[in-house]
Parts: sequence; C-alpha cells; structure tokens
Amino acid sequence: MKGMTVEKALRCCGGRYVGKGDLSKELGRVVIDSRSVLPGDLFVAYKGENVDGNDYISAALDKGAACCLAERVPEGETRGVIVAEDVQKALEDIAAAHRDSLRLPIVGITGSVGKTSAKEMIAAVLSARWRVCKTAGNLNNQIGVPMTLSRIEPEDEIAVVEMGISDFGEMCRLGRMVRPHMAVYTMIGHAHLEMLHDLDGVLRAKTEMIDYLPADGFVIMNGDDEKLRAYDCPRRTIYAGLREDCDVRAENVVSTEEFTECDIISGTRRFHVCIPAFGRHLVYAALEAAALGMELGLSDEEIIRGIASFSNVGRRGAVIRTGKITLLDDCYNSNAEALKSGIDSLCALPGRHVCILGEMLELGDTAFDAHYAGGAYAAEKGVERLLCCGEHAAAYCAGAGSVARQFSDRASLIAALGEEIREGDCVLVKASRGARFEEISEALKVL
Repeated sequence: MKGMTVEKALRCCGGRYVGKGDLSKELGRVVIDSRSVLPGDLFVAYKGENVDGNDYISAALDKGAACCLAERVPEGETRGVIVAEDVQKALEDIAAAHRDSLRLPIVGITGSVGKTSAKEMIAAVLSARWRVCKTAGNLNNQIGVPMTLSRIEPEDEIAVVEMGISDFGEMCRLGRMVRPHMAVYTMIGHAHLEMLHDLDGVLRAKTEMIDYLPADGFVIMNGDDEKLRAYDCPRRTIYAGLREDCDVRAENVVSTEEFTECDIISGTRRFHVCIPAFGRHLVYAALEAAALGMELGLSDEEIIRGIASFSNVGRRGAVIRTGKITLLDDCYNSNAEALKSGIDSLCALPGRHVCILGEMLELGDTAFDAHYAGGAYAAEKGVERLLCCGEHAAAYCAGAGSVARQFSDRASLIAALGEEIREGDCVLVKASRGARFEEISEALKVL
C-alpha cells in the first residue's frame, strides 16, 4: 500500500499501538492467513468459528509482517500490533484511506450471477492496452475488497474490483472503500434472499454502490434484465444484452464445447468475437467488457484480442472430457438463474443429459419453490436423468417428476454413479459451494 505507513494506518483506524516497532514502515498487502505473509505485509487477525487469527500474530511477525491488526496481543509478544475493538471496521478505514491516494480509474462489478466471469472478461479486454490489477479469485466481500485495494501497485493503470454482498448496507461499506469511477451490473437474481427478501430487495442492496460513483461516472447494465431495465439510474447508463434496443448487443451466437462466438454490434461498429470457453452466458460478460472497452476508447481489434485471451476462474462451467462422459463442472455456486443457465448450456451439448444437483443456499422462505422450479425446468428442457441430494432434494424431485432420483447424502450419490451414468452422457454438476459437490465432480472424472 504505497504511502500507507504503520503510523498512518494507526491514525486512520483510531486504534492503539501496543509493543515496539517502526511506525514509519510502509505496509504492503493485506493478508489474513499467516502462512501467506511476506515481508512488509499487514496481517489482519480475525477470530473465526474454528481458528483465532490472534493466535498467529507472532508467526506473522516472524515471517516479516510490518505490523498486525488485531483485537488482542498474544501473551509474551512485544512487537508492534495495532489493537482495535472492531478489526473489520478498522481494516475498512485503512482501505478507504489508501483508496484516497490512488489516482487510477477503478471499475466496480456486482450482480447476482456472473460477477467473477465479468471481472475476468473485463480485465482481459482492458489488458489489451493497460496494466490491470483485478480481484483475485472471488475475494469480493468486506475482507476481500481491502485485500484487492492493498495489491494495487504504482505501475497499475486501471483496477477491476468485484463487489459481492448478502445484506443491506454492505454495498455502502464496499462503495466507501472502492469509490469506483464506473460500475458494471451483471444481473439481479434470486441470491441471498434470506436477507434481501425478494428481487426488489436485491436491486436496492446492489445499487447502493451507485451513490459512490462520481457525477461523471457511468454504469453498464445487463439490458435484458427486467429489474435493471426498470431502475431509474442517476448516472449515465449503457445497456448491454441481446435485445435489439441495447446500446451494445450480440447477434449470431454459436456455442461449442471449446468456444462461444458472436457478433458484437454498437451503432455502426460491428465485429466478431470468439470466447475460448463454453457457455452462452459468457456472451453477457463479453458484451459488458466490450461496452466498457468502447467507452474507454479501445479499438475493435483490442477488444477482440482481449476477449480471445479470457480464462475463467475455478469450477465455473468447465467442460471436461473424461474418456467416458462429457462433464460440465459448474459446482462453484448456484442460484435459480445460474441453474437455468447451466441446464441450457448442458442441453446445447450432444448426448444423454444428466443433472446432478445440490442445494442452492441462502434462499430463505423461497427455497422450496426455487428448488422445485429448478427440477421442473430440467424436465421441461428434456433432461433425461436428475440426481440430487441435500436438504431440498425432495423439492427438486417433486418438480422434475419421474426422471429424478433422491439420495440421502453425497456418499450414497457417488456410490450410485456407476449404475446411473452411461458412456457418452453429458453430465452437469451444479450446487452452491457449501454443498461440496466438487467431490462428485472428482468422482465422475475417474468413472
């Protein structure tokens, strides 16, 4: 964090300094795992359900941390620690102060589905001209965003920050830290309804970010999303989607196991792009990246080259040929919209279509209806077999009817894969991360 010394961090967060250390030391990255500490880092000690980061302060200092931010100091530790009653708020205060010193433009990305794919696509396109700092993986919450801001180097020319929330007010806290110059909204969907209640609640919570854009900032929104289309945005808005009235739109979409291609049109500009990944949903990420690139003055050739360099993160729609089946490994996360998109992508592949589905979490009172609708959609699309387990498996089965089979747990589902899965099948594995369905994907790879 260029220019952020231990002394300045102490002033920013209103903590107290305990122990002895060099207050003039400049802080590097924000780190929350003591094993990842590099010399100069700021180690932030969080107390979790199973691990108390305060117990690892000495280990972090031994590895060269310039300072630690914590709620207490371990017995016997005499090196410098910033002690704060609320470690999270203190970190946010430090991150916001660091943001004040940054002079590069920042893109903020949010939405219920597709945030990380959009972030990767946008970073790929912007990298065709500039040095880009982007959110690593999906570190998009109130801990991850300060970590991203702390990694912006003086040589970076633009930053792309993913911003994820699950409750009202959280986007205000992220917005205060990031203060983006431009924002991208992927879609408003059925996610985190346990706290946000309904789609209108999701929209209200997500759009809290817009208050932190400058008056001359702009917003790129999914032009096919009904809630975003109806939203009266107080900033200049560019719509990207498949509808003909979108400012940036796609035509002639073609998807294979290796590539997704389309033509991108904006006014008199028209060019063909090839996304090196499977899934029609990636067209939206490409449109958002293209819209941003056009606003920032990139040429058609730069946008085409950037999209061609895209690579997704983690288990997001990866198509894997195991030798027996084609596996669509998409068990990174799930909600109603993401599940439909996954089923659509599955049904675009040749072969017998099998869905292996786990829970969609944080849906509150809408959980049964959402899982029932997911099962019904699979049956409607012609999925030949649906295997499921988890708390809401019965809802999936009720929606899907005779094509569905319910299992008591992951172990029993895995044990039945040999009898259920046939050679040549196309298999979608989809669930929220907490369902741990990556174990099923790994078992499918060695059938």
